[in-house]
Amino acid sequence: MGQLKMTEVRKTYGTMEVIKGVSLDIAHGEFVVFVGPSGCGKSTLLRMIAGLEEISGGEVAIDGTRVNDLPPVKRGISMVFQSYALYPHMSVYENIAFPLRVSKMPKAELDARVRRASSILKLDERLRHKPGQLSGGQRQRVAIGRSIVRDPQVFLFDEPLSNLDAALRAEMRVELSKLHGELDATMIYVTHDQVEAMTMADRIVVLDGGRISQVGSPLELYHKPANVFVAGFIGNPKMNFLPVTCLGADATGVTVELPGAGRLTLPVSPRDGIAGQALTLGIRPEHLSAEGGDLRLSLMPKVIERLGMQTVAYATHGEEETAFNAILPGSAPARAGTPLSLGLSAADCHLFDAEGQAFERHVALSALDPALMMAASEAG
Repeated sequence: MGQLKMTEVRKTYGTMEVIKGVSLDIAHGEFVVFVGPSGCGKSTLLRMIAGLEEISGGEVAIDGTRVNDLPPVKRGISMVFQSYALYPHMSVYENIAFPLRVSKMPKAELDARVRRASSILKLDERLRHKPGQLSGGQRQRVAIGRSIVRDPQVFLFDEPLSNLDAALRAEMRVELSKLHGELDATMIYVTHDQVEAMTMADRIVVLDGGRISQVGSPLELYHKPANVFVAGFIGNPKMNFLPVTCLGADATGVTVELPGAGRLTLPVSPRDGIAGQALTLGIRPEHLSAEGGDLRLSLMPKVIERLGMQTVAYATHGEEETAFNAILPGSAPARAGTPLSLGLSAADCHLFDAEGQAFERHVALSALDPALMMAASEAG
């Protein structure tokens, strides 16, 4: 129950293809998040699953049943939109009960379902209130409650928290994660906010230009991005990228030269014939240190943000003034306009080829999440 399978799903508008052959299996009970920049196709893909957009090619199956030609109401799904879409003249109780009244459910069962949903969502004391008397977070919970009472096989969320302020978004992230555990339901969630993706997802699907760029757990995408796009999208501030030249490769890794900084041997899987090639080195802002390191970088801070526990330095590197960001301790004595020397460790670096594809990093399983460790153990 709640299993979803997409096979070579495509969507075209005239001659323009916006979803370009997406294949994905989602198991029952998973919380899967679609992320990507505006225009990558994440909301379109969600609407195709829901039946709100026609599928131009490929197949969508829910629990083994092809649903391409089924109307939304017969797909066993329920969708929560960015807009609450509540009826202002109805009470919270009636808003939640509305889809059940439309389906002419017996009164006793309808009441039981509404009260179960209101209990899960902590809305028991608000059932008689109108939407105008509720906070933004409470209204979003009512919209979610209206989905819960239908007892769907799959929940679909289309940026449901984007209209809330920062504090409410953080609160609702926790509530949605709890809800997922309580319902043991399959949830597919669309967002442009990587914090939401990283904190809630079992797996993240990163979309780029209508294609899947990478699928994995949050920490897998963080530690082992498949390409420059994913590496730059996951993380805030995003990963720093510097041009390097490959000097050679052997069993210990790949040795590169960074102009003006020196040589560095990265613990990545070597490839044949890469000596002399132009490559890209990646290092996350949080993996820089004021002391030590296998290589030192000279930066020129342009803007300093003091955030309490940490300081973010927006700087440039080298004669080309390549944008380069660093996350430092909150008390770091960094100042705009004053040169800053930071060290990096080869073990924290990423390496990408001319096409932007990542070299395999030698990352210990302990650095990743328990699910990956368990999968590796079972495979062994």
